[in-house]
Order: sequence, then structure tokens, then C-alpha cells
Amino acid sequence: MQIHHIAIICSNYAVSKKFYTEVLGLNIIREVYREERQSYKLDLAIGNHYVIELFSFPDPPKRASHPESCGLRHLAFSVENVDEQRNGLIQKGLNCEEIRIDEFTDKKFFFTSDPDNLPLEFYEM
Repeated sequence: MQIHHIAIICSNYAVSKKFYTEVLGLNIIREVYREERQSYKLDLAIGNHYVIELFSFPDPPKRASHPESCGLRHLAFSVENVDEQRNGLIQKGLNCEEIRIDEFTDKKFFFTSDPDNLPLEFYEM
């Protein structure tokens, strides 16, 4: 078994589309507007690997989304160089936490957030 994709509902489609494609650099596979649902669906990939469905819906309810809230804790990306990833995101205007060290693996990682405050982790490979 493998993870097929992660679905994210955003509050501002244009802002989130720009964030995931221009800031994080994910590739657009397909973008569809579903008029009957007043909803965009954007399929995104890391390289050629389909990973995220980004949805817009009219007036979606808010959900607590801090790393320690009940429910989805965070979305984690593996990267080769945590320092470079963090510096690149800071240069693009993101507020990134300080780099931490995983006490069990000794790997570096840090957190930031997407435009809807979904916690994103970047973890050293």
C-alpha cells in the first residue's frame, strides 16, 4: 500500500495555487473548474509524482490546524538540504521556524505554514 494523494481545501484559491506552485515549486498536472460545485480542483506533483489535490469551495468551514491539534497534524516533505530549503522559503517571504534535530534520527527539520495555516514540515532525507 502507498499514499495516493493528499487533498487540501483552501480559503483563497489564487493565493494557495501561487503558494504551492511558485513558492513550493510543485508542478501542475491538471486544473479543472467544476461549475456545479463552484469549485476548482488542482492536481499537483513533485516531479512526476502526483501528490496533492488542491480544492476551492465556497465558504469552507474553518478547522484548527496547529501541529498539536486533533486531526491532521502536518504535511511533511522530504528534502535533500534543509538549510537551503529554509533559506529559499525565507527569501520568498515565508516565516519559517528554526531548524530542529529529530532526537531519534538526528535528521534536521523545520516547520512553516501554507496560506491557510496548514503546518508544513521539511525533513532532511
